[in-house]
This record gives sequence, structure tokens and C-alpha cells, in this order.
Amino acid sequence: MKNIRSLVPLSKNNLHNQNTLIQIQKKTLKTSVMKYLILIISILVIAGCTSKEELVPISAEDFAFNHKGKEIKLFTLENDNGLVCQLTNFGARVVSIYTPDKNGSFGDVVVGYGTGKDFVEKKENYFGTTIGRYGNRIGNATFSIDSVEYVLEKNDGDNHLHGGSNGFHRQVWEVENVDKSSIVFSYVSPDMEGGYPGTINVKVKYQLTADNELKIEYFANSDKNTVLNLTNHTYFNLKDAGKSTINNHLMQINADKYTPVDAGLIPTGELAIVENTPFDFRKATAVGDRVEADHEQLKLGKGYDHNWVLNTDNNVANLAAKVTEPESGRVMEVYTNEPGIQFYGGNFLDGTDVGKNNISFGLRSAFCLETQHFPDSPNKPEFPDVKLETGKDYYSVCIYKFKTTE
Repeated sequence: MKNIRSLVPLSKNNLHNQNTLIQIQKKTLKTSVMKYLILIISILVIAGCTSKEELVPISAEDFAFNHKGKEIKLFTLENDNGLVCQLTNFGARVVSIYTPDKNGSFGDVVVGYGTGKDFVEKKENYFGTTIGRYGNRIGNATFSIDSVEYVLEKNDGDNHLHGGSNGFHRQVWEVENVDKSSIVFSYVSPDMEGGYPGTINVKVKYQLTADNELKIEYFANSDKNTVLNLTNHTYFNLKDAGKSTINNHLMQINADKYTPVDAGLIPTGELAIVENTPFDFRKATAVGDRVEADHEQLKLGKGYDHNWVLNTDNNVANLAAKVTEPESGRVMEVYTNEPGIQFYGGNFLDGTDVGKNNISFGLRSAFCLETQHFPDSPNKPEFPDVKLETGKDYYSVCIYKFKTTE
């Protein structure tokens, strides 16, 4: 571009016009630069909100820990939509799930510990873990199969809980396959481990799908007739990963009935109607609305810690439950082929457990939705059968699907 001075002779009027033109150009340039800077800053802010550093705060190096001669590792899955799930081979468990809120800001929705060392050494709350051989409780820690009685560990009063103190949640699983969006953990449980008959081969596959689902599939077989009831025990808080209560979460469960329990939280065998009780979640209801109601079952469980009888077809993955957190707009749907789901409302969290990001987990700061066969089914012939016969294949599926309100 030619210099303006060379084009215009320097008269008083021309000089005035030239100065005016220069001032206009300077203002235009300044405005353009400001607009450009604002655009750059906006891009950086947006990028900062969704950076991998913010989305995945747990590093594999910080998580690694040696347990009984085996290395505990952290694995990170991601789908093409940006959802991230972190898992560990210690207990084949979920550590973190990062999903967007209604404004597009990603955040962790899983409550629990943030290092392999913490999972091994801190109080075992079953954070995120695969539960086996039997999810939930077995009354009096005994059951019979083929007329033979088996005695299990009493690790929950007089009862057996979640496979015992050395169940699947305390094992370092093998990793068979892992890629960007899926991983397969495997474990061989020897005959009579935990008191259960049969050597069983178990595989658990986690997959982040294109539909923003964390799909969990369980596969197993046994060389002896046995019982098996596998589930996942992830604690969720869709707002802030446990900083606040879940009382404002809107819970919906696709069930007309639930299984009442006795003082040891063992089902009585009754299938009770939820209608006109605090257990009616057929329509979305805030968790805290009725949790303190004057109801015997709530007193026994110190809140919700019960199995719902799902209105589903056990041959396919049906919608079992839906949870909405109004402030963040996050929604989680649960699908399963199981006949039941345990809604546990974090009634035994008391603020003494400190996990990721120094969060102290207080009363009802998280919930679990565990897809399952009913508790104590081996002792309740009227309940759906949990017997796994030799030569038969076990299959169960649980899908946690994430979305936001419109």
C-alpha cells in the first residue's frame, strides 16, 4: 500500500483531512484488534473448560500401587463425544465418569477415592466396584444347593454381604483387552473361594458407546453348580461428585413392588406394593422428599437401601430407573436385563471418608443403583433363581446412560 503522504500535497486542508483519515484508521484498527482479542480469549476460555487436564485430573502414575505383588493400574476410556471414564483393575471398578452439564461444562459424577493406595488402605465402601460372587446379602451366611449346605463369611452382622471381605472387590483383575472406548477385565475364582462351590471364570466388559452410555456386561461359567449374582456398586452424585447432598436428585424407578426387609436388611419374602408408600418412585420424586418419613422400612435401612422389583422383560435391557439433577441438568438412565435394582441412598456415609479432590463424603452425598437378582435369593425359592449350572453361560448387562435436560 502506497504512503498517503506521497499521494496528497501538504496543504492545511489536506493535512487536516489526512490526520482525520489516520485517526479513523487507528480507531478501526484498534476496534479490529479488540474484536480479535475477544475472539481469541473466548476460544481459550471454551477450550479451557473442556481441556483434558480438567476432564481427567487423575494420572495413571499417581494412581499406580502395588498390592500383594500385583500392580494396580488406572485406565481411561473416551468416546467421540468427549465422555471420559476412568477404571482400575483393583476390583474391576469405576473411578470417575466425566459428563457435561446442561451448559456443556464437564464434571465428575462418581464419588470415591482417587488413588490405588486409597482404595487398598482406606475404608472399603465398595466405591465403583464389581461385586461378586453374590451382590447384596445372604441371610445367616448360609445357603444350600443340590442338598449341600455351604457356609459363608458373616461380614454383615449374622449375614453375608457382597461376597465377603475378600470378594471380587478386593481382587486385582487381569486386563484382557483395552482400546480407546472399551476394556475387558477377567478373574478366575477358585472352587470354594469365599465358601462358594465351583471354579468360575468371570469377565466384565466396560464400554463407552456413541450414545453416551457406560455399558457393563458380565460373562461367567462354572465347573460346578453354584450361585452367582454380579453387580456394579458405583456411587453417583450428578451435581458435584459428593460435595453436596443427593436429596434434590429426582429419582424414578420402573417398579410397582419392592422387597421389604427385616432388621438385618434380609428380605422377608414379601413383594410389597409401592403405591401410597415412600417407596413409590414411579413418577420422578426428589430423594429427600420422603426419606425421613415415619415408615418402618426407612427406619430399618436408615433411609433407602432396598431392592425394587422391576416391571421389565428379563431377556432384554429395559429402562429400570432414571435420575435427574435439576441444577446441573444432568440425567442418568439405567437399563438392565436383571429382575431387580437396589437403590442405596448413601445412608452410611458419615463424613469420615475423604476421597478425590479432598471431598469428605457426608450423609446421603451419593446414591447407588445396583442392577441385580434379589437379595437372599438362594434361600428364597419364590424369588428368581440365581443358580448357575455347569456348562451354562451367565450373562448380565447394566447400562448407565448420560444426557442432559433440554
